Amino acid sequence: MSINLRGNPFYLNEQSVRWVEETFSSLSLDEKIGQLFCPAFSNTEKETVTHFTDELHVGGMMVRALPADQIQDTLRIYQENSKIPMLISANLESGGDGAVQEGTSFAMPEGCSATGDVKNGYRLGKVACQEAAAAGINWGYAPIVDIDRNYRNPITNIRSFGNDPGMVLEMARGYLRAASEEGIAPTIKHFPGDGDDERDQHLLVSVNSLGYEEWLVSYGEIYRTLIAEGVPCVMAGHIAQPAAARHVKPDISDREAFYPGSLSKPLLTGVLRGELQFNGLIVTDSTLMVGFLQMMPRKKAVPYCIECGCDMMLFNRSLDEDVRYMKEGYRDGILSEERLNDAVIRILALKAFLHLPEKKEKGTLVPGTDLLATVNSDRSKRWVKECADHAVTLVKDNRHILPMSPEKTKRVYLNVIENQVANNTPFALDIKNRLDREGFEVTLREREFDFDPNIILTGEITPEAAKVMAEIFANTEEFVSQYDLCMIVLNMETVSNATVVRVAWKVVYGMGNDIPWYSGEMPLVVVSTANPYHLLDIPMADVYVNAYTGNQATLDAVFEKLMGRSEFKGVSPVDAFCGHEDCRVL
Repeated sequence: MSINLRGNPFYLNEQSVRWVEETFSSLSLDEKIGQLFCPAFSNTEKETVTHFTDELHVGGMMVRALPADQIQDTLRIYQENSKIPMLISANLESGGDGAVQEGTSFAMPEGCSATGDVKNGYRLGKVACQEAAAAGINWGYAPIVDIDRNYRNPITNIRSFGNDPGMVLEMARGYLRAASEEGIAPTIKHFPGDGDDERDQHLLVSVNSLGYEEWLVSYGEIYRTLIAEGVPCVMAGHIAQPAAARHVKPDISDREAFYPGSLSKPLLTGVLRGELQFNGLIVTDSTLMVGFLQMMPRKKAVPYCIECGCDMMLFNRSLDEDVRYMKEGYRDGILSEERLNDAVIRILALKAFLHLPEKKEKGTLVPGTDLLATVNSDRSKRWVKECADHAVTLVKDNRHILPMSPEKTKRVYLNVIENQVANNTPFALDIKNRLDREGFEVTLREREFDFDPNIILTGEITPEAAKVMAEIFANTEEFVSQYDLCMIVLNMETVSNATVVRVAWKVVYGMGNDIPWYSGEMPLVVVSTANPYHLLDIPMADVYVNAYTGNQATLDAVFEKLMGRSEFKGVSPVDAFCGHEDCRVL
């Protein structure tokens, strides 16, 4: 056995080591292979539960946010029916709302860094992990330790702690300390490091293109430090690091050098296990991503990811098919017995590290309903408010427009831009109502319209077409005379499978009142709740504010500051000007 069960990060006592060894010795081949899988939660029908626990013997399960009592009831059923206690995981990147619907939306990680106070890394972890543990979750996929080096990256963005490796490290340290206090196994991700490429690993193998030495003193140093301090889990991303792969294996082929971390033996065994001395559990990122599927058929990738050094697989296209692929890969020699056994022992070690065997014996794998009182507690609400107050960042106010007031600019033209084009969304109406309560007269733009521009070419003018054409060809004074100020609120959250995160104007023939053509005519105030880089598309904004998070506490803070009742305290953790001087001076 090459695993040090008594050392970092497991530190198991003799009783726990004995449980790992005896449990491992009792497992059949089918049971060993089942432990490698962490599928998404399905349902609680008896047939499904039996299939997961008694037939496939899965080692864990990932849940998405459901009502807290429903998650507790669900997890009790699975844990009671599983021979070996299960690892139950959730995404805990920004608060307890990643675990339960009633959970606290604390802040996006970049919002924590904007406060400049590392205690908010701890508080983020404390809130997220305490609320997850109350629901019966014992494994969290956080904190993210990627470095937001590339403003074009559509997925890292506000999910990171920013572009300063030192700040990323300190925020992650606080999070890890809180997770330990709450009995949650945290997972740092996404090895070998996202945020350098401008592409999304959901759609392809993205590339961390740093030279090996530069990688070592940035991403590598974060991993090295946190590993030395005892982080138990690392998530392998579908991200290549060709310089590191070539450093470990100088004769590697060009193609293999661009294998993603999840399928790269040089990166997992050579760098993560070797150079960085990681002795804990490695889990893949979602194996539904193109980055996992790009280099080889899934039939090979499933067993190969374990052979390369991963210990568990996250998500499946078809769980039954993937289990069959794993068994066939073991039979055909793609997955060796040594690597299979090594992975299973690490999985059992993590369960022992979390004291799951003792909890199973006591019937406390899922806590009582009394712990649900910790969800969205008064303390959490206070912490959220404090973080929001210190995070909201005034990036520029070049013409000294602020503070806003209805006495200065009574009539406001409001355009709320979100990922999906729709009229009168709850978020847009919330922004309008906030302005109404301040005493402004607000016109909220309706962005969705049922209009085929080609109809104009036929000569037929429908009422909708007439309305759109009237807007496009209206004279300047007619529009500008109606308003004193324009406010654009951008709530364009980073989402998986997006190629870019840019402002998506709703225009016809490149014209209309959705685009800020009027910026030279009246003041333009822009607030971004979900992406710090929108100045790239709206450099003409007179006022630009980054909020990083779109929860209610942050919006409260934004309006307190816009109206001059509270000072702006946030400091941008990234270059909000995207390296463009025009974004700064215009």
